[in-house]
Amino acid sequence: MKRIYDVSVPIHDGGLVYPGNPEIHISLQQSIALGAGANVSNLSFGSHTGTHVDAKRHFFNDGPGVDQIPLETLLGPAIVLEFGPETSTVGRADLAAHDLAGAARVLLKTRNSAYLTQDPTFHKDYTYLAPDGAEYLVGLGVKLVGIDYLSIEQFHSGHHRTHLTLLGAHVVIVEGLYLQDVPAGRYSF
Repeated sequence: MKRIYDVSVPIHDGGLVYPGNPEIHISLQQSIALGAGANVSNLSFGSHTGTHVDAKRHFFNDGPGVDQIPLETLLGPAIVLEFGPETSTVGRADLAAHDLAGAARVLLKTRNSAYLTQDPTFHKDYTYLAPDGAEYLVGLGVKLVGIDYLSIEQFHSGHHRTHLTLLGAHVVIVEGLYLQDVPAGRYSF
């Protein structure tokens, strides 16, 4: 029997956000308990909340937004690569140690998954994809790269080379994936 893993992070009031991004606010706008005909929530949060997609527009003014990403880019075979708690940076050498032949979608499972759900504080020392790792994946023809924290880039890198390399090559980035319970291997994404 096949198993389905939900790799999305639940969004809740006051949840974890990248520093400087809008806070998450969820409140009842209408309540049956207060006499309304239905419960209706008011939602306020940034577009980079929880599990989200970075399209080229995120770093390029003339790039397409998430509404223009072909659905087939987001669906299909993927490989989950697991890196231990000692790994703080995933670079070219780390990726080259894996068989990525034919991989169109690569998901990076790191110590970050525990940060997403077990710790409400933002970890500036999260594991990230190094620029040379991004270049390596672009060279392989990967069309989607995902990671298990709110950014694929080193915290306050100042250069944004990982984002610029991937998005500049039309590689879609998925950030905030919850991969803690997902064993390394090949999947349908």
